[in-house]
Amino acid sequence: MATTTIDKGRVRSMMTMSDEDLMMKQVEEAHAPDGHEFEVEPLLYLVENILDRATLNVDTDVAPVFTAAYMADETFEASITTMLDALSYTISRISGELSEKALTGGEAHKTTLSILNMLAPFSWHAKLVLTLAAFAFNYGEFWLLNQVYSFNQLAKPMAILKQLPVTMEHSGALKSRLDKLNSLIQTMLEATGFVDELRILSSTLDELSILSSAYIPSEVPELSAAMARVPYVVYWTIRSAVSCASQVTNLTSFSHEYITSKTEAWELSTLDHKLKTVKEYLQERCITCHRLVSAEKEQHDKAYQTLPNHLKAIHIDNMKILKSLIYPKDDILPLVDGTTKTRVNIEVLRGKNVWLLISWLDISQHELSILKQIHSESKLHATTHEMVWIPVVDHSVKWTKGKQKQFDDQQSTMPWYTVLHPRLISKVVIQFVKEMLHFRNKPILVVLDPQGKVLCPNAIHMMWIWGSIAFPFTTPREEALWKEETWTLELLVTGNDQKILNWIRDGKYIFLYGGNDIEWIRTFTKSARQVALTARILLEMVYVGKSSKWEQVQRMTAIINNEKLSYTWQDPTMVWLFWTRLESMLFSKIQLGKADEHNPAMQQIKRLLSFDKAGGWAMLSRGSSITMNGHGTTVLPALLEYDLWKGNVVTKGYGVAFKEHHDRIQDLMPLCCQLDFQSTVPESMRCPECHSLMEELTTFFCCHDEVVPSIYE
Repeated sequence: MATTTIDKGRVRSMMTMSDEDLMMKQVEEAHAPDGHEFEVEPLLYLVENILDRATLNVDTDVAPVFTAAYMADETFEASITTMLDALSYTISRISGELSEKALTGGEAHKTTLSILNMLAPFSWHAKLVLTLAAFAFNYGEFWLLNQVYSFNQLAKPMAILKQLPVTMEHSGALKSRLDKLNSLIQTMLEATGFVDELRILSSTLDELSILSSAYIPSEVPELSAAMARVPYVVYWTIRSAVSCASQVTNLTSFSHEYITSKTEAWELSTLDHKLKTVKEYLQERCITCHRLVSAEKEQHDKAYQTLPNHLKAIHIDNMKILKSLIYPKDDILPLVDGTTKTRVNIEVLRGKNVWLLISWLDISQHELSILKQIHSESKLHATTHEMVWIPVVDHSVKWTKGKQKQFDDQQSTMPWYTVLHPRLISKVVIQFVKEMLHFRNKPILVVLDPQGKVLCPNAIHMMWIWGSIAFPFTTPREEALWKEETWTLELLVTGNDQKILNWIRDGKYIFLYGGNDIEWIRTFTKSARQVALTARILLEMVYVGKSSKWEQVQRMTAIINNEKLSYTWQDPTMVWLFWTRLESMLFSKIQLGKADEHNPAMQQIKRLLSFDKAGGWAMLSRGSSITMNGHGTTVLPALLEYDLWKGNVVTKGYGVAFKEHHDRIQDLMPLCCQLDFQSTVPESMRCPECHSLMEELTTFFCCHDEVVPSIYE
């Protein structure tokens, strides 16, 4: 007999578990998030305010007046308005579903699943907030009438129509029922809060790279277990809202049977107990995860503080530094040999001078082609230098097949060592290269000696300016090269264009010019050619494009070639290199702490970079010697006014006469400078025109006079 009783109990238990499994399967099937995240916190804040205040004090004959009015600031109101514009229809649908169940006495489980199907595209947390918002709307309206009907002449007849006076008269008899209702509502809010806390913890732990790694998968058991219970919490919270809505409806038309109904009271208590149990479970897991986050952040901060100390310390070799920056463990081979495409250990870099090429995945083909050339030429100088690509990808960015292909494509073209996978580069290292090595949008190249000492924090500028001539790419070498340089046309165009070098050798006048206004270009080139013909000088012109907007530059180049307006660079890499070298000259000086040197080169470099942002410009040289450099708004008028200065051409020469007249025009319409920085940002810099300190906004610009051009692109 005892055996039979036990068997029945087991069968009953199995049936209960089977029912719950079926229920949770239905809940999971109704969850189809579309990936769009709503910031529902402002809505939850509003819901909490309504539910906290919509509570009848059943110990008194009259409910307390709603005195603590909710006053939202303008920002909050704006965010709520925007959110409700997008979500009000969904909230109304849920409200209607709650009301229909309350009026018709429909099955609670069926109504809950119906609401979950309405909310299929939303996250678990958003499902809860939207359901609570729908319930709070009806519940708040009900108690608002209860609280103000005794003294508000509009509310009184409405309360009578809804039979609320009956509710008030029996408030004492309903105290137990209302206490249970209020307790369940509070538990619903607390459960929603812990679901949101889990969402935040999951995101935080993911950012700290605890949840997953590209090669060593790991989990946080406490978080995984808690996240697995979220659908269960969502179901029972929404089902509780369904039950609470029915209870509120019954309050307006209840009978003696309702007051004494044990079934109604039991339902509230059962739901409250069920939700409290799982809420406490989530709370315990959240506490454990918070401890884990705190410990990880402490470890992160400690590791971040250690990196600069490693770079400053004296080491026997470079292994400690390289492992800190690339991959600290010995369980995998973290590098790929660019020549053999095989995986290798960091040990291959021991005792070598190492160039760390740090970039995003989108390093350009222009950059790669020149880096390959310099890498190849450097091998002729010495075999003790190796380059390593460190790809930077923020850990908060989802790793997709597209990103994997982008990485694979870049990695396959590199003849030097590369990191096996971007996820090997820790968040600590990424933060370090951004904050301490000033990595922004463009690649940097850190040079380490065989002991891991930094010989140059960023040698990429030397590579663009001087190529392999700057070998071994150390800071002393950079300073020495600048001492040898003067402001000449060769410095700007390098030795890659033999035609320009021939013009320089022949002592011709040469106009370098740029911009993307084809009408200005047509007028400028035709005017310059006409003046040269009249002045009887040999003049050549070269279009060098712009530092950005490559498609426009290509269109301009095609038009210039078609109309034979001037000489152009057919290879886009030449245009890219011109502007990259020009920017690198400025960044190199900034890195050396000499951005405000009072020499012609620095002032003219700043002017050219500023003119590039402001429209057309032109620079005149005779042979190698640069005569003048001006903006299109002053260069073109100077050419058009040739009759005013042609008398000086014979006595002073074309270049000097043109410069003097141009400078007089420029003095009448000063144009201060604006510089955009996408890498190293200096603490201060002076305008080359007025010598005032430039102010830092979105870009660096100088505002010395009232004349401030609108040159934002």
